[in-house]
Amino acid sequence: MEIAAKTQKKTGVYARGWDCLKSTKGRVVQVAKNAKKQGQDDPRKIIHSLKVGLALTLVSLFYYFRPLYDSFGVSGMWAVLTVVVVFEFTVGATLCKSINRGFATMLAGALGVGAQQLAGLFGEEGEPVILGILVFLLAAASTFSRFSPRIKARYDYGVLIFILTFSLVAVSGYRVNQIIELAHQRLSTILVGGATCIIISIFLCPVWAGEDLHNMIVHNMEKLSSFFEGFGGEYFMKPIDGESIVDSKDKKSFLQGYRSALNSKSNEESLANFAAWEPCHGRFGFRHPWKQYLKIGALTRQCAYHIEAISSYLNSETQVSVEFRTRIQESCTTISSELGKALKALASAIKTMKDPSSADAHVENAKAAVKDLEIALNAASLDETDLLDIIPDATVASILIEIVKCVEKVSESVHELSGLAHFKGVEPTVTPEKSQLLHRGTIKPIPNRDGDATDVVITVEASSVSPENDTGKCKSKQGEIHVNMY
Repeated sequence: MEIAAKTQKKTGVYARGWDCLKSTKGRVVQVAKNAKKQGQDDPRKIIHSLKVGLALTLVSLFYYFRPLYDSFGVSGMWAVLTVVVVFEFTVGATLCKSINRGFATMLAGALGVGAQQLAGLFGEEGEPVILGILVFLLAAASTFSRFSPRIKARYDYGVLIFILTFSLVAVSGYRVNQIIELAHQRLSTILVGGATCIIISIFLCPVWAGEDLHNMIVHNMEKLSSFFEGFGGEYFMKPIDGESIVDSKDKKSFLQGYRSALNSKSNEESLANFAAWEPCHGRFGFRHPWKQYLKIGALTRQCAYHIEAISSYLNSETQVSVEFRTRIQESCTTISSELGKALKALASAIKTMKDPSSADAHVENAKAAVKDLEIALNAASLDETDLLDIIPDATVASILIEIVKCVEKVSESVHELSGLAHFKGVEPTVTPEKSQLLHRGTIKPIPNRDGDATDVVITVEASSVSPENDTGKCKSKQGEIHVNMY
């Protein structure tokens, strides 16, 4: 019995060990699949990882080569730490952290040495007291400055490094005699580490925060456009056997794509902040209006919130009035279609950085459809209709009217961006040099001697209209063609 019990116990241990091994293998395989998918979705992440490894390898030379180690000593480790903390995914983020760290280290190092010299004037007993007071005052003032929105957005990391460096230099200088040499070595290695990150980030497969922000705004507007282009047909479509004609996969693609714009505020603000640090690159010049992108993004997000409200009525099973829906169907469908076209045109204008005038016609068509919808709503008779049956359609119509106003604001903001960023103009379809010919004429029959109309006189008037003609006058020529009828 004891032998059987021991054998069963060993078997249970082996079984649990095998199950644990299989579960570990499954987790490793799942992690590998996730890593592969992440790399396929954005190959730039793989390149960024390689760039960080390269930068760390280069700054490690402070330890590998004896001459560099003899010059900087243990302070060479600060170059490695600098690369680890300042090398970010985008060029703007790397520049932001590197510049903040460099200037904060220089300023704090200088103030730390000055504080050490000032405290030394008070003797051995007064020196630690003065150093403690100075550390307290500067640390408290710097920490309080981090609550300022402007400093928090752009210089928060620099203030943090300033507090750290000043405290290290001021406190360590009390026990270290060669404080200036120590500060010089740390500053030099930090500058070398930051410069290495900046050079590799800019010149080796750069990832620009400004370009990411530009593409994000375009992507969100295209998602909203896809929703509006399919909403009218989906909402007013008559169901067949209780099922929509649009299959679930297509339905999910255009009905839920707008959700990417709902939670994009933090990403947009972060990218706009980092884009302001970047130099000229590609189509984006110096002092590009990145703040205008935030304005467009906020208005796009406002439209997305309206869509969130209107999309809840797509799957609603509430009974509606067929007569009321028929009255507003054409206007609502037109509004939805024109909104989709307008947003698509605006997104294309931002993407290609060309004049967004092509969207104006669609915005005006949507506003005209709103007037027709208001007329239809006013003409609707509610005497023989249950009020609860028209509430869903009336709510949808009301939200569409608000969305038209929102899209109009988006269009105005894109036009402002076009002026600030100097978008390219759209080439005219008719060249100014060529005049336009407008023809009109009359046909007059001429009776012969027998009274039959066998002759016809065709009078042709050709008007030449030139776009360069500021007075609006046109030159006209008149001619007659005689046609004999036999």
